[in-house]
Amino acid sequence: MGIFDKFKIGFKKSASAFTSGLRDIIVKKEIDDKTLDQIEEYLIQSDVGLIAAEEIKKIIGQEKIDPKKDIMNEVNLILKNYIISLMKPLENENFFNKKEKLNAILISGVNGVGKTTTIGKVGKILKSNGNKVMFSACDTFRAAAIEQLESWANKIDVQITKSTQGSDPASVAYKAIEEALKSDFNHVLIDTAGRLQNKKNLMEEYKKIANVTKKIDPDAPHDVILVLDATSGQNVINQVEEFNKIIPLTGLIMTKLDGTAKGGILLALAKKYKLPIIALGLGEKEDDLQIFNAEKFAEAFTQIN
Repeated sequence: MGIFDKFKIGFKKSASAFTSGLRDIIVKKEIDDKTLDQIEEYLIQSDVGLIAAEEIKKIIGQEKIDPKKDIMNEVNLILKNYIISLMKPLENENFFNKKEKLNAILISGVNGVGKTTTIGKVGKILKSNGNKVMFSACDTFRAAAIEQLESWANKIDVQITKSTQGSDPASVAYKAIEEALKSDFNHVLIDTAGRLQNKKNLMEEYKKIANVTKKIDPDAPHDVILVLDATSGQNVINQVEEFNKIIPLTGLIMTKLDGTAKGGILLALAKKYKLPIIALGLGEKEDDLQIFNAEKFAEAFTQIN
């Protein structure tokens, strides 16, 4: 199955809901001011965000759409081109390339976003590109988190640095980076405890993990990736806001996009934060984490079923 097919299947719910809603609005041979207002309102309801909705409305209003053509197809083409222009600069396929020096990657997110599973899937892609990968089990808070990450390490045959439940997460991260440098690893993926962004003590612990890595390498962590659950809708905006305040984020991974009709939230995030989108979770299988591609996303999101 090609990458577009995976995107198309993964975004089926979002695309189906999105295009059917637009079709209900676009029933005339031409788009008047009332229809434009309805389109804008619908875009906002679809979680694409106020700014993006306003811009799309303006572009549609300025376009000279031939009434002899299929209006729905023309509007979808405008949307597709808008999404590509907005999100193409946010691609970061280089993230998965082989690194010459150790790259310490801090993975964060609130409870239940699929963070540990995502680390396993990211590790598999990195390894397939010739990287020597280590997992650092710094989620010492959640029961079975260490075992879950160890299961992934065994599944894809990568090394793991761990301790016992309840031990100091920062010390595990320090030990992992120390070992990785000695043994010429390319990547260390640091799993952190799922935490609510409004819990100060947990966020301080998260900051401590990042700070302790700097004792070995002043540039560490080299990447700080926030994992988001697409089914959370507008809540992800607040999560990005709060996590970005603690340690500046370098990228986002969105999971569970196949299980929601709210895929439009990616546009809102792209417009507001302009953070690189590393990958998208489009299913529960081992190979269902897809490296982000703006054109494939745009085509899948605006597909007419």
